[in-house]
Amino acid sequence: MSWNDSMVKQAKKIIKMYPQKRSAIGPLLHLAQSKDGYISDDSIAVISELVGITEVQVKSVSTFYSMYKQEPTGKYLLSVCKSISCEINNSKEIIDVVKDFTGLNNNETDENDLFTFEAVECIGACGGAPAMQINYETVEGLSSENTIKLCEWLKEEQPDVIIAEEMQDNFGGTKSFDWAIKDQSGTTGSVPGFQTFNTTKEKK
Repeated sequence: MSWNDSMVKQAKKIIKMYPQKRSAIGPLLHLAQSKDGYISDDSIAVISELVGITEVQVKSVSTFYSMYKQEPTGKYLLSVCKSISCEINNSKEIIDVVKDFTGLNNNETDENDLFTFEAVECIGACGGAPAMQINYETVEGLSSENTIKLCEWLKEEQPDVIIAEEMQDNFGGTKSFDWAIKDQSGTTGSVPGFQTFNTTKEKK
């Protein structure tokens, strides 16, 4: 296995939280993605060995869920919702704007590794349609004009931290609702965050 000792130790700690080793595949894939920015073949092999199932079985999970990336993404992952609520609120226009601005088709990354574009299923912002996410930080109520401004801001300023509230204030419109707990820290990369949030009882 090529993971360093710290990664393996962290993985084993996660596995202990579950009654069956294979139940930890999801969190282990998140851990792997935090290491490489995507799910590498090497990580598939490591997880297979750690939980005692075949590499094909691990791969089948990693390819089923869209948040597990099979290739490295750009600095900014632009995920535009294409589900029904967004579709009837002109998400196609938003998709076209992003594609025109970046020159990318679905699941492509530009040559500078700045943008990756994807059209995705529901992101849970139906009341604020059309919506999109930048590195999994959501902005709702987008117009074509503000989508261009958002993309220009990302390209020109290239912020290291993406904060949903900041994007919403500067580029968004109608919101679904205000979150009871606001995340002011934002995100520093295109890998989704992962914590257990005490949903499983950690074993000593």
